[in-house]
Amino acid sequence: MNAFLVPPEIQFGENSLEYLSALEGEKAVLVTGGSSMKKFGFLDRAEELLQGAGMETMIIDGVEPNPSVKTVYAGRDDMLDFKPDWVIAIGGGSALDAAKIMWVFYEHPELKFEDIIEVASIPELRNKAKFIAVPSTSGTASEITAFSVITDTERKIKYPIVSPEIIPDAAVVDPEIPATMPPHITANTGMDVMAHAVESITSTNSSDYSAPLALKAIELVFNYLPRAFADGDDMEAREKMHNASTLAGMAFSNSSLGIVHSLAHKIGGEFHVTHGLANAILLPHVIEYNYEAAEEQFKTVEEYMGIDSLADEVRKLSNELDIKPKFQDIDWLDYSDEDFEEALARMSQNALEDPCTLTNPKKPDVEDMKEIYKKAYYGV
Repeated sequence: MNAFLVPPEIQFGENSLEYLSALEGEKAVLVTGGSSMKKFGFLDRAEELLQGAGMETMIIDGVEPNPSVKTVYAGRDDMLDFKPDWVIAIGGGSALDAAKIMWVFYEHPELKFEDIIEVASIPELRNKAKFIAVPSTSGTASEITAFSVITDTERKIKYPIVSPEIIPDAAVVDPEIPATMPPHITANTGMDVMAHAVESITSTNSSDYSAPLALKAIELVFNYLPRAFADGDDMEAREKMHNASTLAGMAFSNSSLGIVHSLAHKIGGEFHVTHGLANAILLPHVIEYNYEAAEEQFKTVEEYMGIDSLADEVRKLSNELDIKPKFQDIDWLDYSDEDFEEALARMSQNALEDPCTLTNPKKPDVEDMKEIYKKAYYGV
């Protein structure tokens, strides 16, 4: 028996943030990342809407780009003191991911992080609070999914936490919020959407319910991501990309992903490469690796888009978005070829054990993972 699970409510389009004014409750905690939501007024606006609904509010901010177990525990402690009946995450995927797991530990403070790593191991939630996600980027789709990615900084591993319990009660997909993203973040998060959609449609758990959503998301990314990158004030492109992110999230949350994400999780944990950028670099190599095993699905995408090679078109899109073609070219991060070689075997083994590997259309071994990493690091 299969199931297709999405949030009970998805509020989308301009001014959808106003949805917060209709909530009923006594206390709401807002979880966010850096200063952008404050800088552009969205955090203040969310607080005003909640307070207008008669709620006392508290802000948990400072969630880092790759949220750590330590950050999650600190948020849990704040929530246990404040006792909210709404947890509202507003910001990028990291803020949303962190807020989900803070919420888990607020509901069940007896749990430790290792207790929830196994897929579907989170116990029943909503005993204390409900959860709303307001994404500020068009990429991770954490507002719609049963996924969260948390980093164990001691082991240098990103763990995808998967449970239907952490699907938000509502997603607020307001395109005015991601319109503040700078071009490079627009590019990286947009390619995350592409990776979600491509991996969903080729997943061994892809279905008649998830595949059409993934296909539409691919179309929207190809058509609107270059426009959103070139002109951040193009509100049609912003809205289409925000919708594409949510559609891809609906798809992959119900089909799972593949080794683009397995590999990206591990190189991100080792070298702090942002997730969307890692996905963008890895995606064409993994398409080529998987092509024979998922030829029917790839040809469906290529025929639908009127293209000859999905991998080549992904490379062209990344080039148009000024995304480096290989990890070796990322000169603003502090790692060397020697660092990569030292971590290669460890990353490859950890990627093989990542939950996303289970639904990859071709079954890899450690050597396959190493080879893909090498191609993505040094170039073909």
